[in-house]
Amino acid sequence: MSSDEVLRAIPHRPPFLFVDEVVEMREDGAITQFTVREDLDFFQGHYPGNPIMPGVIICEAVFQSAAVFLVQKYSGDYEGKQVTPVLGKIMNARFREMVRPGDVLTIEVSIKEKMGMFFICKGVVKNEDKRSLNLEYTLALVEGD
Repeated sequence: MSSDEVLRAIPHRPPFLFVDEVVEMREDGAITQFTVREDLDFFQGHYPGNPIMPGVIICEAVFQSAAVFLVQKYSGDYEGKQVTPVLGKIMNARFREMVRPGDVLTIEVSIKEKMGMFFICKGVVKNEDKRSLNLEYTLALVEGD
């Protein structure tokens, strides 16, 4: 899935878009990638001179990746209505390795359970072969106008 298709799937836009492409869509989830560019605004103030990607932004990349998957997989269940993925809960976040400019993140998201419009999800972020984040969270698909 190209970056244009990502833009069609979710409402996020630069400078707050943290999915460059969808590498793989599976029945239970997806794999995406994001290249951490050194010109991202938050690096100006987050450890100047020793830039580290904020953990909350790494989490956001996971949430956006899951949102792309959910919209692609389940939007047909809403009979043509516009749906927006929203975060409900963050659980069991574990940060393992720092993420720095130039890193290419591979983000794997999967759905553990579906309850109506709510989804219990799992995310893993890798930087090459090292895990940067393990995370569990819930998302909901909310009908919009």
